Amino acid sequence: VQLQASGGGLVQAGGSLRLSCGVSGRTLSSYSLGWFRQALGKEREFLAAISWSSGATKYQDSVKGRITISRDNAKNTVYLQMNSLKPEDTAVYYCAANSAGWRLTGREIYDYWGQGTQVTVSS
Repeated sequence: VQLQASGGGLVQAGGSLRLSCGVSGRTLSSYSLGWFRQALGKEREFLAAISWSSGATKYQDSVKGRITISRDNAKNTVYLQMNSLKPEDTAVYYCAANSAGWRLTGREIYDYWGQGTQVTVSS
């Protein structure tokens, strides 16, 4: 599975961004896709996951309500809509795929990773 994240950039606090992750390489029906982020000097943290087949979703509590994960099966793309952005959201954002399930949040579960896209939120 190959993943290509895009859509990052510089945005002012309170603004919005939509990240995209193009997925290719395998039939995705048995995979779940997730978004993680890693701020400078911090651990990579789970944000959200979605089952490719059912569309079921899971969110990290701290960002729930500000972010939405979705997928477009026809385009083989997963999105992360982020609203009300804060300077502490500044990080490199990664998309990833796993075959173990959408309920699992540990990064060790994810088998495939994209290259990351930088999001910078200015105050």
